[in-house]
Amino acid sequence: MFESLKKKFSGTIGKISDQISSQEEEVAEKKAKTASKEDEKVKKPETTSTDKIDKEMVKTVSDNENKPTGKDKSNSDSEEDEEKKSRFSFFRRKSEDDSKQGTLGDVSDKERDSIISASDSLKDTTTSGNEEEPPRDVEDEPSGLFTFATHKTISEKDIDDILFELELALLEGDVAMEVAEQIINTVKEDLVGRKIKRRSDVAKFTKEALKKAISEILVVEGPKLNDLVQEAKKTGEPLKVMFVGVNGTGKTTTISKIADHYVKEGYTPVIAASDTFRAGAIEQISHHAENVGVKIIRHQKGADPAAVAYDAVEHARAKKKELVLIDTAGRMQTNINLMDEMKKIQRVVKPDLAIFVGDALTGNDAVEQARKFDEAVGVDGIILTKADADAKGGAALSIGHVINKPILFLGVGQGYGDIMEFHPDWMVEQVLGE
Repeated sequence: MFESLKKKFSGTIGKISDQISSQEEEVAEKKAKTASKEDEKVKKPETTSTDKIDKEMVKTVSDNENKPTGKDKSNSDSEEDEEKKSRFSFFRRKSEDDSKQGTLGDVSDKERDSIISASDSLKDTTTSGNEEEPPRDVEDEPSGLFTFATHKTISEKDIDDILFELELALLEGDVAMEVAEQIINTVKEDLVGRKIKRRSDVAKFTKEALKKAISEILVVEGPKLNDLVQEAKKTGEPLKVMFVGVNGTGKTTTISKIADHYVKEGYTPVIAASDTFRAGAIEQISHHAENVGVKIIRHQKGADPAAVAYDAVEHARAKKKELVLIDTAGRMQTNINLMDEMKKIQRVVKPDLAIFVGDALTGNDAVEQARKFDEAVGVDGIILTKADADAKGGAALSIGHVINKPILFLGVGQGYGDIMEFHPDWMVEQVLGE
C-alpha cells in the first residue's frame, strides 16, 4: 500500500543526505591536507643551535680582526686554533665586563664594532630560534573524510535540485499540484538554515521535515462519525448520512461495510435504497443489507429517491435506530439533472453528513470529483475505496487537503470487515516508516 510514495520519500532522504555529506567530505579532505602541511612545518627541526652561533661569532670576529697574511699562512693549524680560542675568551670576558660596567672599556674601535656585530647576530639568531608556534587545538582538526569538522548549514543550493525532482515524482504519482508544492515548500523552510554536526543528522532532519509536511497535509479538522453516532443514541434523533460519488467507485459496497462496522459497535443502522435510477441497484443493496443483518427501506425502480430517504428516517425514529445510511445514484459530477435529484434529497431529509466515496486508484480524478461534489452539495467527509491496491497514494495524500475535508475511512478489501478508520499518523508511518 502506497509503495510508490514510500519509495519517493525514502529516495529523497538518501539523496539529500548523500549530497550534503559529499560536499562536507570534500571540505574535510581539504582541511585535512592543509592541516597536514601545517604540521610538517611545525615539526620541521631548527637548523640553528648555540654551538653553531658560537662558531659563527668566532668566525665573524676572526674574519674581521685577523685576516690571514702571507706570514700567518705559514703558522701551524694548532697555533690558529689557540689564537681563535684566546680571542674568543677575550671577547666573552669583555662582553661580561661591559654588561656589568655598561661600557666596552678600552677596546679599540675596530674590536668594539666586531663585538657589537657578533652580539647582535647572536641575539637575532637566538630570538628567531626560540620563537614557538602557538598551540593547536587538536579537537578542531578533522579526524577523517566523514567527520564534520565544523557545523554545516544547509542552504537552498544544497537541496533545490533534489526537491525539484521530488516534486516531479509526486506529480507523476497523482499527487495534486497544490499539495506537491506545499510539501516541497514546507520541507525547504524546515531544512534551509539548519546546522548539522554529523552525517546522520542530515537524514534525520530530512525525515522529520517530510513527516511535518505530510502531517500538515493530512490533518484536516472535521466531524468525528463515532462521536456523532454516540450523540444520536443519547438524543434519540437518528444520525442521517448521505453517500455520494460517481459510478463504479464501490459506493454501495462501502455503505454495507459501514453498516456492518456499526452493528459490531452495538448500534442499529437502517439503509435507504435511494438509488432508484440504476438497474439492479435496489437488488444489490438489499442483498448486502441481508448479509449484514440490517433493515432496508426501498421502493420500486424509478421512484422518487427523496421519498425513499424520508421513509427510512421515519422508520429509524419510530424504531429508535441511531443511524440512517442513504444510498444515492452514482453519477458523474457533470450530470446536472442527477445532481439536482441529490440536492432534493438534501432539502427533504436534511442529512447531517454528506460523505464522498472515491476510488483511490483513479488518483487525481478522485480529487477532481470530490471538488465538484463539494461545490454541488457540500461534502463533510471522504471514504476512499480500494486503498489496499493503491501503490501510488496520490489520492490519499491529496483529496482531503484539496477540499479541506477529512478522510474518515479506507476500504482495504472485498469483505464487509475490510474497512478501517483513517488516522493521519498511520498514513505518515506508511510512507515514511521503516
